[in-house]
Amino acid sequence: MTMTTDDVLNEFRGAGALREGHFVLSSGLHSPVFLQKNLVFMHADRCERLCRALADLIRARAGSVDYVISPAVGGIIPGYETARQLGVPSIYVEREGGEFKLRRGFSIEPGARIAMVEDIVTTGLSSRECIDAIRKAGGDVVVAACIVDRSGGKADVGAPLIALASLEVPAYPADALPPELAAIPTTDPGSRRLAG
Repeated sequence: MTMTTDDVLNEFRGAGALREGHFVLSSGLHSPVFLQKNLVFMHADRCERLCRALADLIRARAGSVDYVISPAVGGIIPGYETARQLGVPSIYVEREGGEFKLRRGFSIEPGARIAMVEDIVTTGLSSRECIDAIRKAGGDVVVAACIVDRSGGKADVGAPLIALASLEVPAYPADALPPELAAIPTTDPGSRRLAG
C-alpha cells in the first residue's frame, strides 16, 4: 500500500488533527501548525492504514527487521501497529534519569535488525536519543521511520530516515517569532516537558 503526503494529511484532516494557531512543540520551537496525532491514532482504521503503508515502506527500503522500537510516549501506538503489520515484536524505550533506555524487561539480541518507528519528526532529537539507546542495547538500526517528517527531510536522526509524509512546516525559536505568530496566544501540546 502506498500513501502520498496528501493521503496522510487527509487522514489527519479527517480526524480533526491538523491544527492551526500558535503551538509550542515538544522541541520547544514555536509553530503555526500542529499535528495532533493522537486524534488520528485513536481510530484503529486510520492508524492501521497509516502503519500498513509505513510497514510497506520499511520492507521496500530496509528489508526484513527483527523488532520495531519506538520512543515513549508518542511512538508507542504507531510503533506497535507498524510492528503488527511487519509481523515482529514491538518494544519501546522510555526515560530513566533523563535518558532513553529499554525497561520493563525488554531486551534485544546483539545485532538485531531494528526499525525505529516514530510518530512525527521535527528536529529529530527524540529519534536520535531513541537510536542511541537502541545501539547501546546492541541493536543495529537499519532504518528510522515516521508517519510525518515536519523538517522536509532536513532532520538528522542518526540513521536513514523514511517518512510517509514530508512537510516543511515552519518552526521558530521563542526569541525569533514572526509578528503574526507572536500575536496569537500559545498552546503547549508537546509531551517532552511533562513532569516525569
